[in-house]
Amino acid sequence: MVQKTFRVSAVIVWLSSLSLGILTTVPKIAEKHPNGFEAVTSALITTSFTLFVWYFNIYSLPKFTKEHSSSGFSYPLLFRSIAIGIVLMFLMVGAQKLAIPTLDFGPVVLMFEVRGIMINLIFYMLLHLLYQTHRNQQVILELERSKADNLGAQYELLKQQVNPHFLFNSLSTLKSMVELEDKNSVDFILKLSDFYRFTLENRKLDLISLSEEIEILDAYMYLLKARFEEGIELEYRVPENVYRTWIPPFTLQLLVENCIKHNVVSLDKPLHIAIYEENGLLIVENPLQLKKNPEHSTEVGLDNINRRYFHLLNQKVQIENDQEYFRVKLPLIHENRNH
Repeated sequence: MVQKTFRVSAVIVWLSSLSLGILTTVPKIAEKHPNGFEAVTSALITTSFTLFVWYFNIYSLPKFTKEHSSSGFSYPLLFRSIAIGIVLMFLMVGAQKLAIPTLDFGPVVLMFEVRGIMINLIFYMLLHLLYQTHRNQQVILELERSKADNLGAQYELLKQQVNPHFLFNSLSTLKSMVELEDKNSVDFILKLSDFYRFTLENRKLDLISLSEEIEILDAYMYLLKARFEEGIELEYRVPENVYRTWIPPFTLQLLVENCIKHNVVSLDKPLHIAIYEENGLLIVENPLQLKKNPEHSTEVGLDNINRRYFHLLNQKVQIENDQEYFRVKLPLIHENRNH
């Protein structure tokens, strides 16, 4: 989402500046012998100075606040604004002195300098409050967008998990096993039950441990082996400590399903899938033995995985295709972020 630029309405800036300028003429007008010209020049000085404070801080505040984001309050900007304001006010009162030679310069410049410092302090605090409110609104909008995207990703994931083609193929395999009185039919039913139990238990979680994810994948591979027999092989080369990292649920299952979808899987040409760790990445790799008539790729699975990693880590998965092997590289997650 594109961040909105911080803006303050020009109407607010000009009305507040003019109003403050007019208010400063009240004491002059209330004098026994008011000097109209002096009142007007005082109003112009105050109005011009307030406009300067507004626009100087509006254009400087985002940069300075970003550099001091821990506190959210930029003292360097405030002090710089006050220092520049002191010099500017001195020059403006000096110009007024040239226009009105009878002006008592010392007391008048002191009064204007104090007024300028007060204007700087008050308007900086007001502007800081407006800017922090703007930033908070941006954060809330970003959180709402992320929440909406995450719900969409979960929906797409759920559609992938309960894949009707996979369920149909599994039931067809089970039917054949029962008809042949295969002694492994009961184990197949139990593994199919386990897989869908995992689906129901983990579908709402952002992350599960890699060891749990591999348990899901093992159940899935058992079902595939019943269908493809020795036509598919899965090899783990994962260090023990990596099993304690975290992963979005069903990531590996979706990647294995993606391998089967696009590659030849047969006894004559077995598909060998490897899962291993390298340079802080979990890699799923398979040789390219593409089907002659591949299924149409919607890329929903890879996009789903990509979006979930981006939401969790602000990183994307890496996809490599060197014409010999296809690899998907997943960043390792060392912290449980379900809460």
